[in-house]
Amino acid sequence: MDKMETYGQLAATYATEIGLKVLGAIVFWIIGRWLIGLAGRLVQQAMARQKVDPTLMRYVGSFLSVTLNIVLVVAILGYFGVQTTTFAALVAGIGVAIGAAWGGLLGNLAAGIFLVVLRPFKVGDFISAGGVIGTVKEIGLFATTVDTMDNVQTIIGNGKIFGDTIQNFTANPYRRVELKIQLAGNADHVAAAQLLREKLLEVPNVLPEPAPEVEILDFTLVGPILAVRPFCHNDHYWQVYFDGNRLIREALAAAGFPAPTPSQVVIVQQPA
Repeated sequence: MDKMETYGQLAATYATEIGLKVLGAIVFWIIGRWLIGLAGRLVQQAMARQKVDPTLMRYVGSFLSVTLNIVLVVAILGYFGVQTTTFAALVAGIGVAIGAAWGGLLGNLAAGIFLVVLRPFKVGDFISAGGVIGTVKEIGLFATTVDTMDNVQTIIGNGKIFGDTIQNFTANPYRRVELKIQLAGNADHVAAAQLLREKLLEVPNVLPEPAPEVEILDFTLVGPILAVRPFCHNDHYWQVYFDGNRLIREALAAAGFPAPTPSQVVIVQQPA
């Protein structure tokens, strides 16, 4: 009978200890989760005051929440007497394996963070990046979506963008349009250049400042080649490009400049 009482007392003692530990773990979990939520809200509010990009805010919030939850679980396991050293080593090993398997994905993630923080371009900008030219529609953590000039949606990995040259055509208030015209060898290039400088100002959306540039670019057997360079806002580039080519053709023809045609000089020598 004494043995039964002893066993009963031991069972009650262990049950009490286990119950108190379970109760403590529940309280620990509730308080820990509340603190994790509080920390996340404080970080989000701090970044919102600094006007951090919303994409970066979501990423930081998720990363912080996952990290703190892992720490909380490890702490609760340690409270129950579980050897957390082995668990931590296992988590680290899994992390290394995932990192090795997802190296490219993690590289895109890191590049996406840098794109959001450094902001070489924003949504709506017209860029050339990763071998693609178009308008930025979305900047994600892993990839950036661009609509090309022929209206094809193209998704580029952020790692490719960040590791390559980025050209932002929208960053500056205007850009230069590159045009060329072949003159005949007997044409007055000074008069042609002056005529084009004046006529280009009549093309819609060509900027008066900086003034259009018309200079000799090169020489061929046919005659000189003029570089015709008006300036305009990026939104009007192709309109100015096509209108400029049409104006060159019509203005020079109306002014009576000869058409450039290849010519050869044939020298015939009679035997003495």
